[in-house]
Order: sequence, then C-alpha cells, then structure tokens
Amino acid sequence: MTSSTRDLINLPPWLRPSIGRASELSTVQRIVKQRGIHTICEEGRCPNRGECYSNKTATFLLMGPTCTRACAFCQVDKGHAPLPLDPEEPDKVAESVALLGLKYVVLTSVARDDLPDKGASWFVKTIAAIRTRLPDTQVEVLTPDFWGGDAAAEQQRQRVETVASAAPACYNHNVETVPRLQGPVRRGGRYDRSLAVLQYAKAVNPTLPTKSGLMLGHGETVAEVIETLQDLRQVECDRVTLGQYMRPSLAHLPVQKYWTPAEFEELGDVARNLGFSHVRSGPLVRSSYHAGESP
Repeated sequence: MTSSTRDLINLPPWLRPSIGRASELSTVQRIVKQRGIHTICEEGRCPNRGECYSNKTATFLLMGPTCTRACAFCQVDKGHAPLPLDPEEPDKVAESVALLGLKYVVLTSVARDDLPDKGASWFVKTIAAIRTRLPDTQVEVLTPDFWGGDAAAEQQRQRVETVASAAPACYNHNVETVPRLQGPVRRGGRYDRSLAVLQYAKAVNPTLPTKSGLMLGHGETVAEVIETLQDLRQVECDRVTLGQYMRPSLAHLPVQKYWTPAEFEELGDVARNLGFSHVRSGPLVRSSYHAGESP
C-alpha cells in the first residue's frame, strides 16, 4: 500500500472527493497536455480536480510548473531552476479556454523570482490573449506576491498595479495561514507583503473585487483565524475562502487538525458578519473553487 493510499484511507469521510468520470477528466487533461501548458489542478493535486474537470473547468498555471520558492505545504515542483518562458503560452491558454467553452477563467502562477518583473506582465499578456478570442469571458487572477530579493515595496506595488490595471474580474492573493505560522508554512512569503498586495490592487480601482484564502490544519486557533479575517477586512478584501490543508506527501508538513464541516460553517458565518461579500468555507474549498459563481 502506498503512502498516498494510506493517507486517503485515513482521511475523515468528508474529505474524500468524487474522482469524476474518466472520459470527462481526460478531456481537460488532453487539451492542456497537447499544448504543453499546466493547471494548478494537476501540479497542486487539488482534491476537487475531478469535479472541476467534469464541469470542463480548470485553473491555469502560468510560467511553467517549477516554483522558485519552497513553501512547505505545496505540491508544485521546486528545488531546481525553472525553464524559460514559452512565448506561445498566453495564446495556448487562450486556445484551451476557447476549446473548453469557459465563461470564467482563473489564472494563477508559480513564483518566478528569477524574472525581472516576477511575472506580472505575463498575467497581462495572458488576459489579453483570452480577451482577443473570447471578449465576454471573465478572468480572475490568483497571483504571487511579486516580491524578489532586489525588490522594494515600491517595485512590488508597481507589479501589482500592472496586473490590477488589466481589469481582471477579481484579484486574488492568498495569505495562506495565520501570522504566527507564516514562517514554517510559507517559506519566502510574508504576511505584511501579502496584505500589501491586496491593498495595492484595491487602490488601482476601489470597485475591483479582491480575494484571499486560508488553509486550516496547520495548528492555528479559532481566535487566530478570526484575527486574520479582521486583518483582511482592514485592507478592504471583499472575498475569502477557507479550506482544509491536506498533506500532499510525507515530505510536506503534517496535518495538525482536520476541521469539521460544522467548524467551517461557523467560521464562514464569522466571515460574513465581518463584511466579506463572498465566502466559501468548507473542508474541500480551494482558492478558485466555484470562483465564477455567486456566493
């Protein structure tokens, strides 16, 4: 029995998602693989990929499958140099969106600290490519923090503004966990920098919806989660997702607690009472889960 099989057996029953029908899964997989592009659904082993693929939806992972950071929760490939950008990737993504008939698309990316602008302009190019083919399709972005070793806060602000000025349907950046656990969980990210991303995006256009998310299960307390939700509202974050951290492999951080559906529902109510306009809170919720749907 493999470690992944043991992990699945040991999961609480509410964390065992449907795998979807093979024919529907293969449709999305075939389209993205033929074009040499990537989805976070596969690279991050998202537990909802069966459901999403069955509905012919996917969150596209830009700039290759290799991240320049080493977050302890994430399955995405890391630890070696990423490949050069594929100049045809924006058009390949746009073609895939058209083939899948998507009306709402989420674009995310690995962290590319090796690039001069950390990848900000690549988001803009991909948004433009999608709109050229499908002008009515809405595009949400889920970006890294655009911080690099040579970057000051002003450079980070400019990069965020570059993406926000492309007028996405929503600007998403995840704080991932509570302030106390940022170091061991995010390795390379910082809480204040993440709050700044959301603040910079909102400053470009006060009507632009902003969004963030947390993974529960790293040892956080209810009080710490509520404090983080309050911090997000302080920077006028409009939408939030709360989901359960699920250990991708034995090389990743162990799960400290499996939060119950009832606990997620209670935290969702807290978020709504704090003023978030769009709240998704549940064990299998992820950043782009049902992103294009009303709350």
